[in-house]
Amino acid sequence: MSRFHPTSAREWLDRLDRSRHALPLLFVASMLETLLIPIPIEVILIPWMLCHPHRKWTIAGVALAGNLTAASLGYALGVFAMDQWGQHLVGLFGSQEAFDSFRDRLQSEGFMAVATIGIVPIPFQIAMLAAGASGYPFPLFLLAAMLGRGIRYFGLATLVALAGDAAMRLWQRHARTVGVVGVMLCVIWVWYEMMA
Repeated sequence: MSRFHPTSAREWLDRLDRSRHALPLLFVASMLETLLIPIPIEVILIPWMLCHPHRKWTIAGVALAGNLTAASLGYALGVFAMDQWGQHLVGLFGSQEAFDSFRDRLQSEGFMAVATIGIVPIPFQIAMLAAGASGYPFPLFLLAAMLGRGIRYFGLATLVALAGDAAMRLWQRHARTVGVVGVMLCVIWVWYEMMA
């Protein structure tokens, strides 16, 4: 009989939380969400923080570190690869219209443009490329990304701390639905990428 046969999302999260690979996997998942996968990492963060509230701040910190590492890579792509592969990169991460729109917004709003796009759960890839390609100062870019995504991840941890048991009961009631929707979104994204 298989060692791993979870009957609930809670069992899966308990097993994940006990694994010594959990935090490195979260770091990689956060990087992938920032660079490639348009499904918000909150799909993992929220239930994990709810089931294991004693680790909520660590989980938020690791997710932020993965995000900032990927943001730095995306910025570097904007600096060094836009001349040669710009069209392909913009096509992979969004559209030329979205790239041009964010670059214009970056020129007019600067720091706040990066910080606000870091807070909302929308893909961050175009912002990274545009900041690098336009020569926006890297320390300011990284600070804005850290502020925006820090508010997002540590805000979740704060909500878990405040909502506690009530949020856990809500999660237990809807965990299966959230899991099914998450898997469906992943399958749709993979299918879309293969057909594009």
